Amino acid sequence: MIDLAINAKLAHTILTGFIKSEITRAGFKRAVIGLSGGIDSALSCFLAADALGPENVLAVRMPYKSSSQDSLDHAQLVINTTAVQSLTVPITEIVDPLFERLPDADDMRRGNVMARTRMIILYDQSEAFKGLVVGTGNKTEILLGYSTLYGDSACALNPIGDLYKTQVRQLSRDLGIPDEIVDKAPSADLWAGQTDEDELGFTYKEVDKLLYLLVDERYSPDECIEAGFADEFVHQVIERVRRNHFKRVLPPIAKLTNRTVGYDFLYPRDWGT
Repeated sequence: MIDLAINAKLAHTILTGFIKSEITRAGFKRAVIGLSGGIDSALSCFLAADALGPENVLAVRMPYKSSSQDSLDHAQLVINTTAVQSLTVPITEIVDPLFERLPDADDMRRGNVMARTRMIILYDQSEAFKGLVVGTGNKTEILLGYSTLYGDSACALNPIGDLYKTQVRQLSRDLGIPDEIVDKAPSADLWAGQTDEDELGFTYKEVDKLLYLLVDERYSPDECIEAGFADEFVHQVIERVRRNHFKRVLPPIAKLTNRTVGYDFLYPRDWGT
């Protein structure tokens, strides 16, 4: 049996400490979070409020005209519960002029534009609020590449990036995030009726267990199949993780010297700190 349960009290202590230390070491004391109304951004917001104090957290709602009312309502519920500062910036009038010029753009292209527009707004508010952007992507999404590069994946720090989706649900429930947020079907809400699991073609519950064996336990594909996972599913997931590696790293730099950023020049101590 694959058990993904975590020690919620310990995780809360580690993650709030991480947020505070990473933000203060960069010379800041505030955080900015894009609040979608989903469980991932809700958890990041709760953790940031606990780490920094709600007065030092700005939650930004950025609805498009097709965004569901539930998303707006659930985001507001998080704002009310945590008492963080908030701002609502609709993106419809920003992105629609581009869509009018690109009438052949499909849902994927339009969704990417919306995700990157939201990140423009968050980084503008990062400067205005003098706070770092806190990420909201979980480990499952990061491994599968289920994010928009320079969109929802862009952040200064990510407190929940080492939690699988099922662990995000557990910690969220343990921290008292409202059930209507924890229990609803995960969705990026980029177009009407879109859900993560329909788009991925499998559930988070089943893929989290497989990813745990592949990544954390370092099982081979054959060992995963012997553990009961379907051959096609195993290789589908492995290929997706492999294909999306570029989203998990900084752009590679062609090496010409003995001190190349990302290869030989890696740490702050290299600059005498």
